[in-house]
Amino acid sequence: MTDVPDDAATLVRLADAWTRLRTAVGGVVVGQEEVIEQVMLCILARSHAILEGVPGLAKTLLVSTLSRCLGVRFNRIQFTPDLMPTDITGTEVIQEDKATGERAFRFLPGPVFANLLLADEINRTPPKTQAALLEAMQERHVTAGGQVHALPDPFFVLATQNPVEQEGTYPLPEAQQDCFLFKITVGYPAWDDEMEVVRRTTGASRPAPSAVLSADELRALQDVVRRIPVADHVIAYALRLVRATRQGDPCQPAFLANKLSWGAGPRAAQGLVLAAKARAALHGRPTATVDDVAAVAPPVLRHRLAPTFEAEAEGLSADAVVERLLREVPRNDGAIAAARG
Repeated sequence: MTDVPDDAATLVRLADAWTRLRTAVGGVVVGQEEVIEQVMLCILARSHAILEGVPGLAKTLLVSTLSRCLGVRFNRIQFTPDLMPTDITGTEVIQEDKATGERAFRFLPGPVFANLLLADEINRTPPKTQAALLEAMQERHVTAGGQVHALPDPFFVLATQNPVEQEGTYPLPEAQQDCFLFKITVGYPAWDDEMEVVRRTTGASRPAPSAVLSADELRALQDVVRRIPVADHVIAYALRLVRATRQGDPCQPAFLANKLSWGAGPRAAQGLVLAAKARAALHGRPTATVDDVAAVAPPVLRHRLAPTFEAEAEGLSADAVVERLLREVPRNDGAIAAARG
């Protein structure tokens, strides 16, 4: 007889771990509570995230601190214009057997072979090198010399990038952006937080966080997120949000007509539901709701929408589109039936 997982007990452990994790990360990273939560949602969803913000906002510090708190193997790749794909995935080298003199190829794993990979300033390197992460992110393995090399489990990529308007950046191709569950906007700190940052970083000592979870515990938490139930009306709300971004779809509101070059694909709906499950689990709730879907909609959708030049001229950015959709798209099937009369 197989053991039935005790998901209720696991959710209690997750709530306790989340409290300890916030305390540990907060001892190093000041403020940014919403950013930390969104990163954790991605990790629980077994997915990847982009953190975008101007230099100096502790994006790299946040990711490296989180890796220590999660007790997982961490590698960092500094993306530069001269970085090559093999600098990420690894390469094959010729190795000679000293006893027999025979030579054979041996694969040397690259830094992608880690549990948590920090792709630092990912948009500072050309698209050819950015694409080297695609197979690893989607398939969770690397192919070299016809051989498939599995990546560690768990595996997730947290990429940082500077705003695309800055000089020396290469915008990520749409196909690669779609591989990231979240695009998280990291803003400037509040006054009190920035005061504390200056105090800490100019002092004599820096706190060192300790591990709160292990890789095995993290895998168990990721598994329970997948088992969180979601009602059909919650999935339907996620679909309405996604389909509202597509030209010609009956779900699209009038204000978006001809305002988007393209809308979100099916992966966005999957991401909304999965992230909603992770948010419910993180807050100790056994099922996901439409409120969870609405809460994760901005980071899930903002990098999957392409406003037209006309929309941008009117100040209708991707974030503004999502914000208005959350106000106008009905949250339940009853509201739709009433509207249709």
